[in-house]
Amino acid sequence: VQLQASGGGLVQAGGSLRLSCAASGRTFSQSAMGWFRQAPGKEREFVARILWSGGRTYYAESVKGRFTLSRDNAKNTMYLQMNSLKPEDTAVYYCVVDTPPLTIYSEIYYARNYDYWGQGTLVTVSS
Repeated sequence: VQLQASGGGLVQAGGSLRLSCAASGRTFSQSAMGWFRQAPGKEREFVARILWSGGRTYYAESVKGRFTLSRDNAKNTMYLQMNSLKPEDTAVYYCVVDTPPLTIYSEIYYARNYDYWGQGTLVTVSS
């Protein structure tokens, strides 16, 4: 499995960015994809997740209402639309896959449970 993340950059607080993650190497119908992020000096934290089949989404409390996750099945690509960005959103964002998808809800927040990771894309939000 290969995950290619893109779309990071520098934006002012209140602005928007859209991250993309193109996946290849297998079929993803029985998978979940998502994003983690890691700010300097901090641990990786869960951002959002989408079930490839059905499209159900999950979000960290810190991004609910501001970030929206979607997917394009035909392109095997996931998108993270980030609006109303804050300086505390500054981090390297990693695209992830777990397959088959976790069935225990409380486990989706832990990086250890994800099978594949992309290379990361840097998002910097200036104040």
